[in-house]
Amino acid sequence: MTTKDENSAGGDARRDASRGGRQRNTLSQSRRYHPRGQSVRDAAESDDRRRRVSTRRNERDAFSPALRLVEGGAARTPPRRTAAARQRTRLRVAETPIEAPPVARSAKARAAQRQSAVRTPPQPRRGGPSRRVIKRKLPRIANPRRRLRLGTVLILIMFVIAGGRLVQLQVTDAAAYAADALQQRLYTEVVPASRGSITDRNGELLAFSVNARFVYADPEMVEDAGEAAAMLSPLLGIPASKLEPKMQRQEDDEGNAVRFVYLARGVDATVGDTIAELGIPGVRVRADERREVPGHDLAANLIGFTGTDGNGLAGFEATYEDVLRGDDGELTYEVSGSGQKIPGGFQREEAAQPGDDLQLTIDSDLQYQVQKILAKTVEEKNAQFGAAVVMDVKTGEVVSIASAPTYDAADPFGYDEKLRVDWASGAVVEPGSIHKALVVGAALEEGLISRDDLMTVAPTIQVAETTYRDTHYHDERPMSLGGILAHSSNVGIIMLAQQLGPEKLYEYQRKFGLGSPTDAGIAGEAAGIVRPASDWYGSDHGSIPIGLGVAVTPLQMAAGYSAIANDGMYVQPSLVECRVAPDGRKTSVGDPDKHRLFSASTARDLQHLLQAPITVPDGTGTIAELPGYLVAGKTGTGQLVRDGEYAPGEVASFVGFAPADKPKYTVAVFAYTPGGGGGTVTGTAFRDIMQVTLGHFRVPPSQEEPAKFEVYG
Repeated sequence: MTTKDENSAGGDARRDASRGGRQRNTLSQSRRYHPRGQSVRDAAESDDRRRRVSTRRNERDAFSPALRLVEGGAARTPPRRTAAARQRTRLRVAETPIEAPPVARSAKARAAQRQSAVRTPPQPRRGGPSRRVIKRKLPRIANPRRRLRLGTVLILIMFVIAGGRLVQLQVTDAAAYAADALQQRLYTEVVPASRGSITDRNGELLAFSVNARFVYADPEMVEDAGEAAAMLSPLLGIPASKLEPKMQRQEDDEGNAVRFVYLARGVDATVGDTIAELGIPGVRVRADERREVPGHDLAANLIGFTGTDGNGLAGFEATYEDVLRGDDGELTYEVSGSGQKIPGGFQREEAAQPGDDLQLTIDSDLQYQVQKILAKTVEEKNAQFGAAVVMDVKTGEVVSIASAPTYDAADPFGYDEKLRVDWASGAVVEPGSIHKALVVGAALEEGLISRDDLMTVAPTIQVAETTYRDTHYHDERPMSLGGILAHSSNVGIIMLAQQLGPEKLYEYQRKFGLGSPTDAGIAGEAAGIVRPASDWYGSDHGSIPIGLGVAVTPLQMAAGYSAIANDGMYVQPSLVECRVAPDGRKTSVGDPDKHRLFSASTARDLQHLLQAPITVPDGTGTIAELPGYLVAGKTGTGQLVRDGEYAPGEVASFVGFAPADKPKYTVAVFAYTPGGGGGTVTGTAFRDIMQVTLGHFRVPPSQEEPAKFEVYG
């Protein structure tokens, strides 16, 4: 049992151990607190510091006073430190000089030194070198209540802002944002309108559209434009360098992203299906149409052709673009982020309006025959080009119009651009002697001469400095009007024109349709050149009446001769019969213009006189004689006007109508031969075309006997 003295002695022993522990170091203590690189003295000082810290902790312990009472000591309660005392302590600690630790010799020694420096501040050495002193200023302890209040206010402000924004999004601007979101999900496709067909007068298709595919891209959905272009190029036959820019992201004029770009149109259905199976992101395939021209070169100069985008580029395809094209529709629907259509989502469709069909006055079967005859003539006569026109004299309808050489309208870009010219309406040539029928008709209409009258005609005539001669030489003697036309007398025609006067002749030229386009609907139709009387000078008074110094087109001369055949009534030529709506309704393109050229009696006299060149044995047009039919017509030889100047060679022409007793159709044939050849170049072609035309339309033969003419009186 321990006595009070023993307890007191034990307490004194413990206090002595606490105070003088430095003299009671044992071997175990030395091993424990003597790390490598540290001297025995340093270890002792470190151990002493640890004991002092432990003593201070025990003094602060709440149970220390009780323990002291048990041990026989007095219960000492440490005084409560005020805030000012704590602040002074912090300042004193901060100002306490810190001895820089000695440099350790090894890495482990330096690590132990740093650890010791953190645990125990080094003691200054007496008489030693100056030491580095670091003053530390401890931060001021913040007030936690103030920070709590500030954090609470900030959180409340954030909640108020977030709540206000939610109210704005879901109440105030909800409709606008919903509309914008829907707009971003909407995708619009163009629904191409079906292009109208071009048919002949019997409904035979000359140009029409067939089922095909078109390939397009959404640049916003294309992931790699270069790779997509490389995959599509061999299938579409389009260089990748042209496809890639189309598939790159771009903006329109209003700054909006472009979502639809055509890559190719008129693609074969099999090729389109192959592209669709590739699944290229942003590339899609839809139904389309491709233009087909089954006749290839049949009426190609008239019909024209379309481009790869389906728009007309030449001929009637371009002239009647608004009629044939129709109006494209639109299909708008919602798509997902991957570009797939959302089932049951928003969808709006504006149906495409198909274009109207265009029904021409052309007869495709007759057109084929006329082109064949004309092409043969051009080849055999070494002509540079030829043109032929066949007209219905009563209605003014052009049932055939041909040019040679021509091109394939199904493959227009594989031919020279010059072959696309429609020479029947675009060639500007001198009419030559076919102009003489107009002078004779004007003289008859003005009462200057009668059909059976004779007039004395010399072999030559002088006009200004030019002498004009007849090709059929004769002495000065009386000649009939039939004889003047049969031998194509230059002198006789100039004499009639002098009686008529230049002003009156110019007036009849304009009535005849010269000097202005016929407006038959052909793009690029030429107007020709007819000068007013005030512009005549010198030899013009002799050359113009015989068809020199005048420029016309084959279509103009065909229309003028049709007026003679139509009992003097001029009817504007027409090539379009009507337009046919998708529901079958037919709409006329307008009635042709009509005006009277000659009186009916004058026209019939002229119909009779124009038989002379064919029936007179040595007439200029005997080659056009047609068994079973009375034929009226006139040959001509002029020059080609090119760029305002005469081209070398001659333009041979033959214009006439049949049956002469009851005219039905007018045929005009022209051919430009750089080497010459005269009117006989086109005489055979005129006869063959007229024979085919009368047979095709089953025109009955003439009932009258051929007219007989006496050339000289």
